[in-house]
Amino acid sequence: SSSLLDNARKWQPRCPSGPRTESRTTTRVDMIFQKFFGGGAFEAGIDYDGLDHPGPELATMAAAASSSSEGSRATLTVSERDPELVLASFAGGCFWGLELAYQRMPGVVYTAVGYTQGREARPTYTQVCAGATGHTEALAVYYDPKEVSYDNLLDVFFKRVDPTTVNGQGNDFGRQYRTGVYYHSKEQEAVARARFTDEQLLYSKVIATELKSAMPFWPAEKYHQQYLAKGGQSAKKNAVETIRCYG
Repeated sequence: SSSLLDNARKWQPRCPSGPRTESRTTTRVDMIFQKFFGGGAFEAGIDYDGLDHPGPELATMAAAASSSSEGSRATLTVSERDPELVLASFAGGCFWGLELAYQRMPGVVYTAVGYTQGREARPTYTQVCAGATGHTEALAVYYDPKEVSYDNLLDVFFKRVDPTTVNGQGNDFGRQYRTGVYYHSKEQEAVARARFTDEQLLYSKVIATELKSAMPFWPAEKYHQQYLAKGGQSAKKNAVETIRCYG
């Protein structure tokens, strides 16, 4: 609805950071990572197996894609666990508010915040914020195409961001806050390219939002997942309350 989209467009200043490290033990995802990259590469970092779905699935595929000669082409297009669900990826500044906007959208079944479009495997919040990995804060959306279209997902994205802002949104600036639409299939690419052409007609400035093939998506720390909903803001479908980035 228009009220849902109007509320989705509001962003707030930079989200405060939470805990930046996690105590952890070797997990199933760690063992997969060892297989591809060798031992000793992950003494500290994110406990991916400790995340709710779809975190472990995303991390497992990211590890496989990072080691593949196919690179970004090895990323997920549909959920391995729930193949009726399609994956989409967006970056729109601080990922807390972007996630809540999509949690409220009918047809969106799962969401996960994380880091994508960067060079390093298993990036942490601290590394991404330092600009050391090339990643951007992003959101993975698992949606049911029988209930919502990819173009509908783009409606929320373009209502929320100013696509002409370079490397940032609101008061958040740096390459880790650049905006982007990262397609997972040729079908998504075609829809997104047509939409970018239409959106450009609305602006005198050139759109700065990236439109690229999705690269491995590494889930963020558990602290960041569904942060605003856990803080008491409504994630009910079609909720229209203003999204406040600080909880």
